Parts: sequence; structure tokens; C-alpha cells
Amino acid sequence: MLQTIQGIYQNGQIELTEQPQDVSDRAQVLVTFLDSNKINSTQLRQLIDQLETIAGIQQGFDELNAGQTRPIQGFVQDMQHRYGISS
Repeated sequence: MLQTIQGIYQNGQIELTEQPQDVSDRAQVLVTFLDSNKINSTQLRQLIDQLETIAGIQQGFDELNAGQTRPIQGFVQDMQHRYGISS
């Protein structure tokens, strides 16, 4: 499972802006430093959305490979909820 959470690096420490969900006390992470002069909050939100989409696709492949499938309507409802689309 991949999660993307914003944080601030200061004085050698990373402070997360929110707590990750469903993560054990010890987990691998990847840290990407962004140039605050070159990325605005809209671009950052787009980047996070793209990373979450990639994670969702990977989760789908993992479920498919494990033989865990679900009706397409359930998927459609999840996507509508995730992206605030009303039917």
C-alpha cells in the first residue's frame, strides 16, 4: 500500500501534517524534497492525486492477482466517492 502525506523538513526532522492510516510503527518510506519556490499548493495536490491513482491501480492488480475481484459497480462507486463525482 502506498500513501502520500505532506510534511515539513526542519532541523533534520520530518514533521508530517497528518497521521498515516493503517501503517505499523515501523514502515519503509520514500522522501522527496520539493523546491517550495517552484511548486505551488495546486501542483502539489495534483502530484499527490497522481501518486494515489498509481497506488490504486497497483492495489487493483494485487487484488486481481490474488483472485479478489468485485463487481464493477463497486469500483465505480469508489471512484465517484474518491473524486467527488455524483451519479
